[in-house]
Amino acid sequence: MSLTSFGPANLIKRSAETHPLTWRLRDDGEPVWLDEYQAKDGYAAARKAFADMAQDDIAQTVKDAGLKGRGGAGFPTGVKWGLMPKDESMNIRYLLCNADEMEPNTWKDRMLMEQLPHLLIEGMLISARALKTYRGYIFLRGEYTTAAVHLRRAVEEAKAAGLLGKNILGSGFDFELFVHTGAGRYICGEETALINSLEGRRANPRSKPPFPAAVGVWGKPTCVNNVETLCNVPAIIGNGVDWYKSLAREGSEDHGTKLMGFSGKVKNPGLWELPFGVTARELFEDYAGGMRDGFKLKCWQPGGAGTGFLLPEHLDAQMYAGGIAKVGTRMGTGLAMAVDDSVNMVSLLRNMEQFFARESCGFCTPCRDGLPWSVKLLMAIEHGEGQPGDIETLLGLVGFLGPGKTFCAHAPGAVEPLGSAIKYFRPEFEAGIAQAKPGVPPLARPIVIGA
Repeated sequence: MSLTSFGPANLIKRSAETHPLTWRLRDDGEPVWLDEYQAKDGYAAARKAFADMAQDDIAQTVKDAGLKGRGGAGFPTGVKWGLMPKDESMNIRYLLCNADEMEPNTWKDRMLMEQLPHLLIEGMLISARALKTYRGYIFLRGEYTTAAVHLRRAVEEAKAAGLLGKNILGSGFDFELFVHTGAGRYICGEETALINSLEGRRANPRSKPPFPAAVGVWGKPTCVNNVETLCNVPAIIGNGVDWYKSLAREGSEDHGTKLMGFSGKVKNPGLWELPFGVTARELFEDYAGGMRDGFKLKCWQPGGAGTGFLLPEHLDAQMYAGGIAKVGTRMGTGLAMAVDDSVNMVSLLRNMEQFFARESCGFCTPCRDGLPWSVKLLMAIEHGEGQPGDIETLLGLVGFLGPGKTFCAHAPGAVEPLGSAIKYFRPEFEAGIAQAKPGVPPLARPIVIGA
């Protein structure tokens, strides 16, 4: 069977010393099942964690390594783990893997789950040991049907080998793992919306505090981590903190490696495991091969649809959180998208804002009403029917829906590309403003409801 996640990550030179996430990938893209995984040192880190390390030492090692969340927010994983209660009488606690991956232009977790399902299971097993969680869930995007099949098979293989279930590796530790498929909502990527969905509720984000570490799934302490984050844990435990910190390029404040990619009209679109700190230019030119013949790079996003647009001159920025922040946006998921010179920015933003407006949970007014208004204005500008002041209104919406103005981070992520597009390509938006007819006040035109 041919996997859709098969690609460049499988074909570049890889080693256990430099590519902890992908060195076990097969050149043919087929999944690595238990026997092959164990032959490639699989579950060795788990055996080490269970035999030689105290539970708190596992958590401290991950914290010392400086592992940060790979879902887009970049919160330190060890700090997040430290929020779980120390009271061991609270013995019903959960570990959730956020495998929803609904961010446009992002498919890194898909590759890991389709081709290396046991790497995720081993990462969750070690994490469960550190967090003292007795049950885990992989909350999987519903469209990832192949990943669901492979994960469920891998779970059964691990159970049969005594790596999941009761008294794992003779330690007295019990851990059950379940694969739960979602129903296709972007907002489920937000950890508390994910928890609500897992419980069978509407996928609305919850107010924080209380945080999931205190009140999570069914009111019990819960830790939520991304797929790629959890897949880093075995290598950290197996090879140590110093080795992990040595992987990143000089100048990077983030440690380890990252799955990075490029999509759009590039010669070699795909996904690669690269050290933090590589420049976006290296990713774009050396790995993605630059633009296809006949196309010119107009702008690019560094990590998913919810990150701001950058110009070609920003390609010299280093790919880590602080490096991309220096040029005015967020690294996000690290999977970049190239926009070519044939694309009209107004049309692109209208398309993106339609997606974000549709995926709003509708809980808070700024997001529920503000995003559809941005769509209405962009559609008018796209058709050359924009009114004087529409661009200022859009910029006002960017401010009204920014960080801290809404219940969760959905709206701030939705308007970040809009604000940057107007900043860099304002003439394209101005071109869609209709010229007022002589003698007709701009406000005299009828306002069409529901258009």
